[in-house]
Amino acid sequence: MILCLRPDGKDIYNFMKIGIHHNPGSFSDRWIKYCELNKIDFKIVDCYQNDIIQQLEDCDAFMWHHNHLNYKDLIFAKQLLYSLENAGKKVFPDFKTNWHFDDKIAQKYLFEAFNIPHVPTYIFYTKQDALKWVEKANFPQIFKLRCGAGSLNVSIIHSKKVAINKIKIAFGKGFFLFNRSGYLKELIRRYGAGKDILLNVLKALIRLVILSDNTKMLKKEKGYVYFQEFIFSQGFDIRVVVIGDKAFAIKRKVRKNDFRASGSGDIIYNMDEIPISAIKIAFETTNKIQANCLTYDIVFNEKEEPLILEVSFGFVMFVYDECPGYWDKNLQLHLGQFNPQSWMVELLK
Repeated sequence: MILCLRPDGKDIYNFMKIGIHHNPGSFSDRWIKYCELNKIDFKIVDCYQNDIIQQLEDCDAFMWHHNHLNYKDLIFAKQLLYSLENAGKKVFPDFKTNWHFDDKIAQKYLFEAFNIPHVPTYIFYTKQDALKWVEKANFPQIFKLRCGAGSLNVSIIHSKKVAINKIKIAFGKGFFLFNRSGYLKELIRRYGAGKDILLNVLKALIRLVILSDNTKMLKKEKGYVYFQEFIFSQGFDIRVVVIGDKAFAIKRKVRKNDFRASGSGDIIYNMDEIPISAIKIAFETTNKIQANCLTYDIVFNEKEEPLILEVSFGFVMFVYDECPGYWDKNLQLHLGQFNPQSWMVELLK
């Protein structure tokens, strides 16, 4: 570890040697560039090798933007990060940031335990309990799998009949984690809107018949059923990212003739359209659970109070490059370009 004094000699910063698992197109692109520009000592490591612990022996910290749809990452990413953190290394994402990642069931209990304002959620682990609940439920309800992103595993349930069918599948053959038909429909929508290319549509069409090696290895989701109350969103949601003592946000409009905003690609960057209550609840929640980097999907109830739908440590990197500024923890606005991935590196100091 190298100690570096500021020119005025007042503050000392510890610049560590950081191990970075590099996956092109992920946060690691910018982590590496930031370390190079700021002469921060780092090394590229390969988490998929058996000797990963030995690779990291000379490192003080470790960073991995693991992927929720990569079967290898699903098997061991959290376990590796937690083991290293428990052994005394600084890691990103750390335990309190990461343990509930891509697990909506975990998030339900987290929100309830900390009394965090969230959209009411109902989870059942037996077919009998789920069917009993359906008899008394009000519709519409939102059906989700506990994992997945971009709304591909999210659907609106308008009737008891459809809900019962979902329950039978959940406690029967189960659901594929990667929704191939949903993905194809989404790419067709994006292509029609001029936001994607025909080649990607054709690839998705082929994947309906020929599964990728990764898709073949993903386990089916079964043995539980997850419903969430439908909150009329007025055509949008707010996505807020908190990293340390800074936050930035976008407004996402729902798809045409749909209720889903996540993954729509229809984004408003004007900071005047971001309710400050969304920024406030994101900071408060991050502080409560003592995390250091969280991304929130937020909707508003009839009283215009913010409610959290779900949370994640990750986000699609390039989507936020057009954000015109950020808020600090005192809710003061700072205009200008910024690099969120550099903030992640700075969390390790």
